[in-house]
Amino acid sequence: MAGLHHPWAFAFGILGNVISFMVYLAPVPTFYRICKRKSTEGFQAVPYVIALFSAMLMIYYALVKTNSTLLLTINGIGCFIETVYIVLFLFFAPKKAKISTLKLLLLLNVVAYSIIVSLTFFLLKGSNRVRVIGWINVGFSVSVFAAPLSIMRLVIRTKSVEFMPFGLSFFLTVSAVVWFGYGLLIRDLYVAAPNVLGFLFGVAQMVLYLIYRKANQPSGHPRDPEKAGTAHDRKHPELAIRIIIATSGSEVHPIEATEVVLQDVEAGQPAKALGEAPAVLGDEKIVGAADIELRLPRP
Repeated sequence: MAGLHHPWAFAFGILGNVISFMVYLAPVPTFYRICKRKSTEGFQAVPYVIALFSAMLMIYYALVKTNSTLLLTINGIGCFIETVYIVLFLFFAPKKAKISTLKLLLLLNVVAYSIIVSLTFFLLKGSNRVRVIGWINVGFSVSVFAAPLSIMRLVIRTKSVEFMPFGLSFFLTVSAVVWFGYGLLIRDLYVAAPNVLGFLFGVAQMVLYLIYRKANQPSGHPRDPEKAGTAHDRKHPELAIRIIIATSGSEVHPIEATEVVLQDVEAGQPAKALGEAPAVLGDEKIVGAADIELRLPRP
């Protein structure tokens, strides 16, 4: 009730709902990319599974504590959005990633959640129940912020921020600040406490992004993550066009190329043949077979 009657608490709660909603929407570009390419690539489902579990726990905590409307609204929305993300991931994930994600969902969001709800509901009462659920919620709220640690290790190892969107890290940090303020104003330790570590993890992710964001961008050619990995966006080695001309006799006439072959100079292997293409080399006398090689930079 305090959250609805204290004007500043209410303002922080509304702001927290808005920012948290933006946090939930931050992975949309990632899943747009997954749907567009029909592949989960290097992305992982762990952060979304943990975020869903944390939102489920927060809903249970808000229901037990009562009068926590602002916590119920945003976490209800969060459950729906995270479920959509997980379904999309499962649809496009390879078999191994799909199985591991389903196992994690079953163990965490079904088995573990059922055990927590059953034990706290039947064995605890009143303030003890609120306190135990609150501390459980603190632990898993921290894990939501810590879940991207695996991605942070990937960033450090590969020196690439391709799989750690800056928008998500930024909104997580701002959200942690706002919900910390909300928890202080309504004097709820279990809401305020996890957001301290959430703020620290968010700052660490943004610092990593600033350090490595240019590490994988060639000078003068910034990398577009939406186009990275396509053949047309990679810098190719020199292209050699070999024109093999078979002639006989000593007559003077315009010469036509009968075979055009592309050869990858760096790999030393023939590339895709262009087919027959006429090439007039001028009125020059060529006796026997001529092997003419033109070297052009590949675009």
